[in-house]
Formats: sequence, C-alpha cells, structure tokens
Amino acid sequence: MKSFMKSGAKELEVPPAMDAEEAARKAYEHDQGLTKHTFKPGEHPIVRIEHLNKTFTDTPVLRDVNLDVWNGEIVVVLGPSGSGKSTMLRCINMLETPTAGHILIEDQEITGSKKTDVNKLRRDLGMVFQGFNLFPHMTALENVMVGQVKVLKKPKEEARVEALKQLKAVGLADRADYKPPQLSGGQQQRVAIARAVAMHPKVILFDEPTSALDPELVRDVLNVMRDLALHSGMTMIVVTHEMDFARDVADRVVFMEGGVVVEQGLPSEVFDHPKAQRTKEFLGHIR
Repeated sequence: MKSFMKSGAKELEVPPAMDAEEAARKAYEHDQGLTKHTFKPGEHPIVRIEHLNKTFTDTPVLRDVNLDVWNGEIVVVLGPSGSGKSTMLRCINMLETPTAGHILIEDQEITGSKKTDVNKLRRDLGMVFQGFNLFPHMTALENVMVGQVKVLKKPKEEARVEALKQLKAVGLADRADYKPPQLSGGQQQRVAIARAVAMHPKVILFDEPTSALDPELVRDVLNVMRDLALHSGMTMIVVTHEMDFARDVADRVVFMEGGVVVEQGLPSEVFDHPKAQRTKEFLGHIR
C-alpha cells in the first residue's frame, strides 16, 4: 500500500513497504558492519522504518527516515535539538501519526492501523518519557502495577509480585509505598523504567530519560539503563545526549539532524572516526 505526503503544493509518493524477506535481506546487508548485534540465520528486524516522513503544519520534521532495529539490539540516537529524534520515537509507538511512510513491528505494519490495534501494539512497546508521566495519586508500587492490571489483565497479586520485583531491580523496593511527590526526580524516573519493564515489552523506547534531571541524579538512572542494556536482552532505542552511555552501551549509534539519518555505525567508529562533516561538528561541540 502506497502512502503519500503533501508538501506545499507537491505530493510526495512513498513506495509500498517491502516484502518481509527482501527487507530482512537488505537490512542485513546494510547493517552487518554497523552494529555489534550478533545476527542469526534468517533473522528479521524487530522494528522496520521505511521512508518515514512527519510534517507539522508546513514544517517537515522527519524526511524519508529509514532504519532497522534488531532483536536485543541497543540503538542510541544522537543529534541536536530539533533533529527529529523524539518525533521518530513517538511515531514508532503511534503517539504521533506519520505523515507518510511505514513502520513495521515484527513485519506487521502499524502505520494506518485502527485505534484498537494501536492500543494492542503499545503492549509490546514500552516508553520512558522525559517527564516520568507517573500518576501522582498512586504509590510507586501502584504505578508499576496499573498497566499490568489494566492492559495485560493480570490478577492484582501477580501484578504486585512483578512490580515489587522490578522496583527491587531499580533499587527502590524500600520506596514502594511512596507517591511520586515524595520521590526525587531520579527515583521517579527509575519507577517509570520499572513500570515499562514490568510490561515485558518487545521494545523499550527511551526519550531523553535524563534530560529533566539534576546532574547528580543522572548517574543512578543511567546505571539502571546500563544494567538493562547489558543483562536483560531487551531491545532498546534510546534518544539521549549522554555520550559516555552511548559509547559504553550501544550496539549502534545513529546520528540525526534536520529530520534525516546523517550517519550510523559502531560507537567506536561514529565517535572516533565520524564520516559526515556534520557528525564531526556535533561531536566536537559536546566534547
């Protein structure tokens, strides 16, 4: 199915989503030297983004973005403010509706889906926001339980056991009965991570999860994310400005600017031997 984008007076035609086998073959050929991910024979990407465009009013924010993410891969997306990083994440879980293009999860296209299908999709896509998005009237424990009960339809006791397990994993078992206003920003973000992990999603999306935190609180959140990345086997797409985290943890680093993927590759290659002039300039400014 073709999709179209109106750009001023022009209409941009976007090709249909590729056949799954062809897409997997091309993605493997493109990505095999760009990531630490260990490929399995016949493996398909868990996330496929093809010709993704997003325009707000007359302002293009994403311009023909193409990206594949593999099962268990940690992809860190870097770029200046306004480069389209967060908009891409929000399109992946359909918080924003793409103007044109295709997003597929396990070869199932989600763009153009009905609302009921989108709600089902979000069971498989965890999201950790900049602003925590906790329910202030609920305890940490209840915040981690609520999605399991409402969305996954788990019995409350089963959800409680899982919530306690995940709060312990982020170092907050002793704060289970605290409400968000009683917690620091870093603790709230760790609760938000526990909430996302408790849903056992196929992919977790992190949208600048430390940007709203005071510097002294950033380390604890990054340590939780680092532990997840190294030991959980979860697929993670992380938008961040934390360069040390990207270098240490990412299987692949993607640099975006002006709504396009400018460069992507192994962390050591992107950081130490960037190919694009714009990547060099960006990294030079933040070092």
